[in-house]
Amino acid sequence: MTELAAVPVTALKGVGAALAEKLAKVGLETLQDVLFHLPLRYQDRTRIVPIGSLRPGQDAVIEGVVAGADVVMGRRRSLLVRLQDGSGTLSLRFYHFSQAQKDALKRGTQLRCYGEARPGASGLEIYHPEYRALDATEAVPVEQTLTPIYPTTEGLTQQRLRQLTSQALARLGPHSLPDWLPAELARDYRLGKLDDAIRYLHRPPADADLDELAEGRHWAQHRLAFEELLTHQLSLQKLRESVRCQQAPRLPVARRLPQQYLINLGFQPTGAQQRVGAEIAYDLSQPEPMLRLVQGDVGAGKTVVAALAALQALEAGYQVALMAPTEILAEQHYLTFCKWLEPLGIEVAWLAGKLKGKARATALEKIAGGCPMVVGTHALFQDEVKFARLALVIIDEQHRFGVQQRLALRQKGIDGRLCPHQLIMTATPIPRTLAMSAYADLDTSILDELPPGRTPVNTVLVADSRRFEVIERVRSACAEGRQAYWVCTLIEESEELTCQAAQSTYEDLSAALVGLRVGLIHGRMKPAEKAAVMAEFKEGLLQLLVATTVIEVGVDVPNASLMIIENPERLGLAQLHQLRGRVGRGSAASHCVLLYHPPLSQIGRERLAIMRETCDGFVIAEKDLELRGPGEMLGVRQTGLLQFKVADLMRDADLLPAVRDAAQTLLARWPDHVSPLLHRWLRHGQQYGQV
Repeated sequence: MTELAAVPVTALKGVGAALAEKLAKVGLETLQDVLFHLPLRYQDRTRIVPIGSLRPGQDAVIEGVVAGADVVMGRRRSLLVRLQDGSGTLSLRFYHFSQAQKDALKRGTQLRCYGEARPGASGLEIYHPEYRALDATEAVPVEQTLTPIYPTTEGLTQQRLRQLTSQALARLGPHSLPDWLPAELARDYRLGKLDDAIRYLHRPPADADLDELAEGRHWAQHRLAFEELLTHQLSLQKLRESVRCQQAPRLPVARRLPQQYLINLGFQPTGAQQRVGAEIAYDLSQPEPMLRLVQGDVGAGKTVVAALAALQALEAGYQVALMAPTEILAEQHYLTFCKWLEPLGIEVAWLAGKLKGKARATALEKIAGGCPMVVGTHALFQDEVKFARLALVIIDEQHRFGVQQRLALRQKGIDGRLCPHQLIMTATPIPRTLAMSAYADLDTSILDELPPGRTPVNTVLVADSRRFEVIERVRSACAEGRQAYWVCTLIEESEELTCQAAQSTYEDLSAALVGLRVGLIHGRMKPAEKAAVMAEFKEGLLQLLVATTVIEVGVDVPNASLMIIENPERLGLAQLHQLRGRVGRGSAASHCVLLYHPPLSQIGRERLAIMRETCDGFVIAEKDLELRGPGEMLGVRQTGLLQFKVADLMRDADLLPAVRDAAQTLLARWPDHVSPLLHRWLRHGQQYGQV
C-alpha cells in the first residue's frame, strides 16, 4: 500500500490544479498533510433541538416550517424568515439574499437549519444559518459524528475540507500512515495508536466529550501532541549535534585582559556573574562550538559577562562580533565597548544598515582586515561582511533572531572551516517550559543576582482620570534633580498613530511643565536624531523623556528614577517588566506609575496586579506565558519554532520531561525514525539541522 506521505492531493477526487494551489497555501500537498490538518473545534449536528429549548449563544440544528418571509428595512435591508416547530418560533435573518432565495423560502416550506441562536428584536434569531429544504417524503438523517471546523484560507470551504478528509480517511491504515513511534516507546509512555487517534479527531463520535476536546485533554490529542513535541525536540537535538560536531577555535582561559578590565571597571562582579563567566570560559576553551544562552533579569549585568567572554577570544588573537536587534541598542553596546576596550588598546568597529557609501566601505575593510571587536545589527549577517578571524559571536536579545540566522553564522567562521562560538543573551527571563522546548539546542546559564546598590522599583496603578496628579509628581521629581520617562504605548498596533500620540503627549507635557526640559523619542525618527536625544537625556540636559517603547531595551540612565507608562494594559508583562527596568539603575528609590484607562478587563486587572506585586522577571515570565501563550511572548512567531499544530506549550508542559527522554531514546535506538518524523511535522517549518 502506498504511503500517504507520497500521494499528492491531486489524487483526490475533485482536486485540480486551482484547488491544489489553494490547499498548498495551508501546507496541504500530500494526503498525509490532509490527515495532519486537524480541526480547530467541533460542532454538534448529531441531534435536532426543539426551538422551545434553545438558549442564547447555543449552536444547534433545528427543524421547522416557514410561517412567513418578509424583506424588512432597518439600519440595513434584510430578509426575515419565521420558523415554527410546535415548541416555539425562531427568526432567520439574511443580510445578503437574492429574489430567488426569498421565493424559495415560501410559507409552508420544511427547513433544517444550523447556526447560533442570538437574542434579537423579536426573540431568538439565527443570522445567515446553513439550511436546506426538506422533502416531506424523504427522511434526511442527522450527522453521525461531530462536525469538524478546520483552519482554512480564502476560497477553501469547510464543506470542501470535510470531503477531502473523508477521502483521505478512507485510505488510512497502519501501512499507509506508518507509526514512527516504536511500539516499545508508545507502551512506555502510554500512547494510543496513531491511525486511531487521527480517525477520532477528524470524526469524533456523537457521544464525544466536547469540553474535553476543546481543552485538548483527549487521549487522541495527547498522542499527537506528544509526537509533535518529540519532533521539535529531535529537530533541535539534531541542530545541536550538527553544530557540536564541527570544529571551533580553542580559546585558552584569559588572564591579562580580564584582570585589567575589572580594575578599570571599579567594582567586583557578583557571585552569579563569576559563576556564569566560569561556565562560558570553560566552553570557549573546548574544540567544539559553544552554544550558550545567558538569561538575566533586567539589570543583572549580562554585558559585563559578555565583555569577559569577548576578552578571552581577544587575548587569544581572534575577532569577536556582538550583534543587537535594533540600532539604538547596538549603538549603546558600541559606546559601552569603546569605553571598556579602548583603554586596553583594543579597537572597536561599528556596522549597521544605516552606514552607507564610504563609511560602510571603511567598516567592511576594517572587519576583513581583522579589527578585533565588531559591534552592529543583523547587518553583520550579510554576505559581503567578511571576517578575518571570527571566533565568538555574542547575540543580544536572541528572541528577535530566528534559528536560521543563528545557523548562518557558521559561514562566518575562520576560512569557513572553524565554527565561531555563540553566546546568546536575553533580558527576557524564559520560563522553564519554554527553555526546554524553544531552546533545547542551547546550554542555559542564569544570572539570578542583582548587582549591589540596585533598589527594587515601587510600582503603582493609577487611573488616567488622575493624570494631573501624575504630572505634578513628575514636576516634583525633576525639581529634586531626578529624571523621568513618560512612555506612550501602541495604539491598535499602528506605529504611525503611536508616534503621533507621543508627539501630542510631548506637546501637552511641555505646555504643562513649563520650565522643564522635555525630550521626545519615537520609532519614526532617524537613528542619529534618536541617538542625539538619548545622549542629551543621559547627560542630564533633558529632565523628562517622552518615548514610545523604543526605549524598551538597554537604555541606561542611573539618574532616572520615575517612569510613567500610559495604557499599560496594551503591553505584555515581559515588555512592561523590560520598560520598568529602565529605572532603579541608581541608588535612589525608584517608582513606576502604570497609568491605565478604566474599566480594566478581568485579565487586565490580573496582569497589572502581578506587575505591582513582584519585580522578579521569572515569576512575571511564567505568568505572561500563562496569559498570552508562547508565540507572542518569545516574539518568535516568525521563526516557525513554536507554531504547533496540536501541541500547546502551556497545556502540555507536563509532557516535556518525558518528551525529552523519548527524543534521546529514539536518537540512540531508532535513529532511522527521526527523518520521517521531521518530514511529517516540520516540512513547512524550518529545516533545522540542514542549513
